[in-house]
Amino acid sequence: MRLGMNGLALQVQEGLKRDPHGGDLYIFRGRKGDLVKILWHDGVGLSLYAKRLEKGRFIWPSVVDGVVAISAAQMGYMLEAIDWRNPQHTWRPSSAG
Repeated sequence: MRLGMNGLALQVQEGLKRDPHGGDLYIFRGRKGDLVKILWHDGVGLSLYAKRLEKGRFIWPSVVDGVVAISAAQMGYMLEAIDWRNPQHTWRPSSAG
């Protein structure tokens, strides 16, 4: 996780054989699982977002061929440190009336 935006963009291009300037988000997780970096190109330039959890780890999906595809909702859960595989509702109504 020592790489900056240029190093991560090069990994996307060379390692994943994808265009880092195509507008997709690329998420990289640290070895301990408590740090993620997100790389994206917004049409104007590259941006890099980093988040480190104080407690716990980011829930990471199974990797197939070095690539994982997740939905925007799953990414939102992941960045909030919620287990996106089984999110729990905090409150449910017991009756309609």
